[in-house]
Amino acid sequence: MSDITSGARWRKSSYSGGGDQQACVEVAQTPDVTAVRDSTDPAGPVIAVPHGSWAAFLDDAVVR
Repeated sequence: MSDITSGARWRKSSYSGGGDQQACVEVAQTPDVTAVRDSTDPAGPVIAVPHGSWAAFLDDAVVR
């Protein structure tokens, strides 16, 4: 886990099925960034983006 997400509370979508074998992304909010990682590799790489950029991504990605 990277230092930027140390102690972060990770969550994944309720639409992911919730099982341990479900491949999904997880997100965590830190004071500085929104972090994204692969749920099947919690010790793997993390993408960290500014909160505003994450919000813009969600606005564009949401199904209306």
